[in-house]
Amino acid sequence: MAGGGPVKGGTILINHAFARVLRACSLSMLVLLLAACASGGGRRVADASGEPLPPPDTTAASGAYEGASDYRVGAQDLLSISVFGVDELDKDVRVNSKGQVSLPLVGTVAAGGRTIPELEAELTTRYRQGYLQNPQVTVFVKEYASQRITFEGAVQKPGIYPITGRTSLLQGIALAGGIDDKVADLGGIVLIRQIDGKRMAAVYDLRQVRRGTIEDPQLYGDDIVVVEQSGSKTAFRRLIESVPVMGMFRWY
Repeated sequence: MAGGGPVKGGTILINHAFARVLRACSLSMLVLLLAACASGGGRRVADASGEPLPPPDTTAASGAYEGASDYRVGAQDLLSISVFGVDELDKDVRVNSKGQVSLPLVGTVAAGGRTIPELEAELTTRYRQGYLQNPQVTVFVKEYASQRITFEGAVQKPGIYPITGRTSLLQGIALAGGIDDKVADLGGIVLIRQIDGKRMAAVYDLRQVRRGTIEDPQLYGDDIVVVEQSGSKTAFRRLIESVPVMGMFRWY
């Protein structure tokens, strides 16, 4: 009986020591797993929220592209022109290849190359000359043929491309001649956008976009799309590896 006590006490000490080792191993594994997720070792998943991506600062909540205040009207822009209190003169017109629009009463007007305030002032003067006493003319650009998106990296034709109307990521890639399949990282499509005064970026896996498991995001004027090359070691690569959720914007 006297020899039984030490054996029992020793068993208790061994069990406590074993439990400490298990706890230490578990904590180490948890730290390693968290580090792997933070560095991109974990599997990135699609954003399941289903909410559309926020538009950039150059686009109003209505979807109208506002761009810079000194934007100049160009060919194929669609203008909505209205005269306060005179509904008969309200009209949507597309600027022709010569930069001109045709309007009731005033006829042909040179719109191309003018800013919106300049065009409003010109139309006000034209309507005042023998037609209206105190015209208040408003010009709104409904479609900007001069919106531009930029494609860089592993696409067939990197460059700056004009867009009109709604254009998705897949459609934009098609404008750039498609992906360079030899070097492109399909899981490394970076969309860069100015949101709330900050440069933001989101990462997309083109395979998931094609399958429809994540949304095909809409592109807006001034967006930049970078298609990373496999095995690259750029700042974009670090961004790609640090984003745990596809399609979610973060500061860049």
